[in-house]
Amino acid sequence: MNEIALIHDAQQGDLDAFNRLALAYQDALYNTALRVLGDSEQAADATQEAFLSAFRNINSFRGGSFKAWLLRTVTNACYDELRRQKRRPTTPLEPAGDDDEEMESPRWLADSSMTPEQRAEADELEHAIQHCLNALPLDFRAVVVLTDVQGMDYGEAAAAIRAPLGTIKSRLARARLRLRECLQEFWELLPAAFRLKTEAHP
Repeated sequence: MNEIALIHDAQQGDLDAFNRLALAYQDALYNTALRVLGDSEQAADATQEAFLSAFRNINSFRGGSFKAWLLRTVTNACYDELRRQKRRPTTPLEPAGDDDEEMESPRWLADSSMTPEQRAEADELEHAIQHCLNALPLDFRAVVVLTDVQGMDYGEAAAAIRAPLGTIKSRLARARLRLRECLQEFWELLPAAFRLKTEAHP
């Protein structure tokens, strides 16, 4: 994919070019929204709103990381969604499918190589992580999702959230500490490598 060429074409109003960019990044945006909001339907709405906003404002993109620019857009959409709700998002113990029936294994965790027991353990760990993310203040949650889930560096996260670099580092350190404390409640679900790392850094 020639991203630069596609961005140029999209800035000229080429919807097909923009759609190709959207397909390339839709999973990253959806996963970010899902972690921040903790709800699959709200995450889908925020992702759609982010892409609509990105298309309307693509001429404001002046270079750099297009992924970071898009993640800033979806983060803003998540903030808007939470402001509309005016409450902390919650997530059910078991994610719901399109028919509102609970799913034993959410599709974003599906792995054909997993045994039923491994998949059940992965589901439990997923729920534990999301539970602990939901317990974080929104500003902390957004930073940890962008850096530890999406792999953005401090500078990109600072640009996405529009906060000073020092603020990002401080929020991330405090968010990781709170996550580690929260996940202690789910000790038996954590991978051995994580437990060893936590024991080494109490």
